[in-house]
Amino acid sequence: MKKKYHIYIITNQRGTVFYTGITNNIVRRVYEHKEKLADGFTKKYNINKLVYSEEFNNPEEAIMREKQIKAGSRKKKIDLIKNVNPEFKELLF
Repeated sequence: MKKKYHIYIITNQRGTVFYTGITNNIVRRVYEHKEKLADGFTKKYNINKLVYSEEFNNPEEAIMREKQIKAGSRKKKIDLIKNVNPEFKELLF
């Protein structure tokens, strides 16, 4: 079975701070954010609500997409999320 790679955006409960990441196990990674298992930006700003995800078969493509999203403005991230999740509902896997 081929590995899948996910680009994801998570936010805090009020949707005021965003974090973009990449993982090969989205369920595990979201759990780590929710449980604050790693010190850093997401723990500091209580970022734990998954609102956007894209899946890739190729890690290089996923990395390129992550960089593209991270380079975009806050408005571009919000527009990207709203395009598929207009109410910023938490996505579950």
